[in-house]
Amino acid sequence: MDFSMYRQEINQMIDSLPDGELGKVYWSVEVIRRKYLFTKNMLDKGVVILTLLEKEHGIMGLWDSSFAKNISDETKSKIHYNQYKWHIFSYKKQECFEKEEARNAFDAMTKNELYVMYQNLPDIVFEYNNATDIVASDFDYEQDIYIFDMNFTWTYVYTHESMCGPYFYKNV
Repeated sequence: MDFSMYRQEINQMIDSLPDGELGKVYWSVEVIRRKYLFTKNMLDKGVVILTLLEKEHGIMGLWDSSFAKNISDETKSKIHYNQYKWHIFSYKKQECFEKEEARNAFDAMTKNELYVMYQNLPDIVFEYNNATDIVASDFDYEQDIYIFDMNFTWTYVYTHESMCGPYFYKNV
């Protein structure tokens, strides 16, 4: 397939837009580029990514029961847990490592097989296999991502807010 025709068509579309619309085009392309670079980085590291349908696996519920089990429903409501699960860390309801300590703790973990979920993709969880070379910096452009081992003993969370996180929590 000759992709040069796409480039020509895209250029024509961009040329037809007023300058005020170019910012939207830029950010749309940037999102696509970053997702591509993220996936390419994972594949270059030999990571095998499988897509799991959440309703068939209940992994998000297991995340809740593993990492937020001691947080009451009332507290969850007050901190808007349903909006962002990571609020248990940002509101200091669950003791955890933050910032560089969190990154270092994540990097030190054995990570052959992992689950990965995004706050804004409630129906999908990813399984990462052969993930031993993954490090915290691989997720620096992701937003509201939860990475955790398949035994639900630890989780690493990278948020969309630069002043919140990343967070690392390990069950004791």
